[in-house]
Amino acid sequence: VQLVESGGGLVQAGGSLRLSCVVSGFNLDHYAIGWFRQGPEKEREGVTCMDNRDGRAYYADSVKGRFTISGDIEVNTFYLQLNSLKPEDTAVYFCAAAPYYFCQENRYSSSGVHYWGQGTQVTVSS
Repeated sequence: VQLVESGGGLVQAGGSLRLSCVVSGFNLDHYAIGWFRQGPEKEREGVTCMDNRDGRAYYADSVKGRFTISGDIEVNTFYLQLNSLKPEDTAVYFCAAAPYYFCQENRYSSSGVHYWGQGTQVTVSS
């Protein structure tokens, strides 16, 4: 099983980044792909996830209207578009695979994740 993220970097506040996650080794029919993040001295938090079966997506309140998750099943690649970035978005961003029933409000947490990527650093300067 592999989840490989890329696309992190340093950006000024108000800027944008696009993260990518290439997945392999497990059946996407059973898993929702999403993203978590962990900032300095903070707990890991669920940012967004997407049900590939119907395109339904969950977003944390802190990123609604700014971040967008998408996926291209044909190439097993998922994306997180980060717009209007703020310094508080600075974190390591992790791609994650969890069973579909975890991909919803008040349920999407680390405890439901079966597979993790290695993480990619996003740093937003003020």
